[in-house]
Amino acid sequence: MPEGTNTANATALLRPEEVGPLLIQPIDAQSIAAQVATVVATESHEYRLPVVTADPSAGWVAEGADIDVSDLGTDEVVVTPAKLAGITVVSRELADDSTPEASKTVGDALVRDIVRKLDQAFFGSLPSPAPKGLASLVAGGRLAVVNREAGDQTLDAFAEAISEAELVGATVDHFVANPADALALATIKDEAGSNRPLLGTDAASRTKRQLQGVPLLVSPYVAPGIVWGIPKSRTFIIRRTNARVESSEHSHFGSDQIAIRATTRHGFGFPHPESIVLVNLLSA
Repeated sequence: MPEGTNTANATALLRPEEVGPLLIQPIDAQSIAAQVATVVATESHEYRLPVVTADPSAGWVAEGADIDVSDLGTDEVVVTPAKLAGITVVSRELADDSTPEASKTVGDALVRDIVRKLDQAFFGSLPSPAPKGLASLVAGGRLAVVNREAGDQTLDAFAEAISEAELVGATVDHFVANPADALALATIKDEAGSNRPLLGTDAASRTKRQLQGVPLLVSPYVAPGIVWGIPKSRTFIIRRTNARVESSEHSHFGSDQIAIRATTRHGFGFPHPESIVLVNLLSA
């Protein structure tokens, strides 16, 4: 972080009500992580996600007989959003320009940087202070794992992935793959000698891809060789509501430029990892 851009000498560039349209809404729209997870805004330092560990037990009861009492087993996942900040440097003329186009230029640069870092953390397992993402769940052994054998030219593994989530009461809402793997899947043909792709497309938009009817999204931050099957209702991004956009002229005083800093806080919650499916492509 450039010297002179700490909180003590930075001033708010945007009013709180302006931060959402300039920063938060574009992050949610552009981030693959925010598209496949349930985004929850909170004002608290911590957010608790309830986890049901055992359902109450119902049973057939004769008329007039006592009903057995059973307890609901519960636990919780505590998510502490971590700070994610980005800085861009702009000319004083641009910073002083109050037109919507100038604000969008500044906002777009900050959004792109934050989106990259958010998605990288969500699909990976970065060291602290970044929150632990999907890749951190692999070591726990609770994920559903489907292996697609080398040379397999079908999409059967993804039908199996959907079924694995359904076995624990979840629905795979999105598959997410590395762009190179998505391309390899898109070039599979429906039969030998055919030019028709096996990979489905969305009838409403020919540019959108589907695996077994489930939308397929791409992110360069998904490790090559795997595809994530993600149930949105069991996957959370917790976002603090105290996002800020601030400016400081001290660090670039000599060049008459101004540093613009955006600060957000995000954490990830996976209260039911058994419902998240990892597809190993294992293809040659």
